[in-house]
Amino acid sequence: MEIETRQYKRVDLIKVGGRIDSVAAPQFEAAIQQIMDQGRFRIVVDMNAVEYLGSLGLRILVSALKQARRWNRGDLRLASPSQRVVDVLQLAGLDVLFRTYDTPVDAVGSF
Repeated sequence: MEIETRQYKRVDLIKVGGRIDSVAAPQFEAAIQQIMDQGRFRIVVDMNAVEYLGSLGLRILVSALKQARRWNRGDLRLASPSQRVVDVLQLAGLDVLFRTYDTPVDAVGSF
């Protein structure tokens, strides 16, 4: 799994590629937590290159979303999710929780 983070003025962008499974999930969680530990809670996750999203990856996304939205501090938004990711979110019934955008530019601009 590849993770690339980029910090903008008001938003942090995390580009994720590969598989978010039980092996790679701790690395994904650490990247999100590192941003939140800096007091930055407006996060966009670019999921265009994600091939697989497992249940642990879903748990990390939901947990980060709850942490970001706590006390109206921010939000976690998904950008350009692959069809597999969309299918997994719909199957789990979590597609209504996340705001998704077609491109990372749209997602970053939504804040």
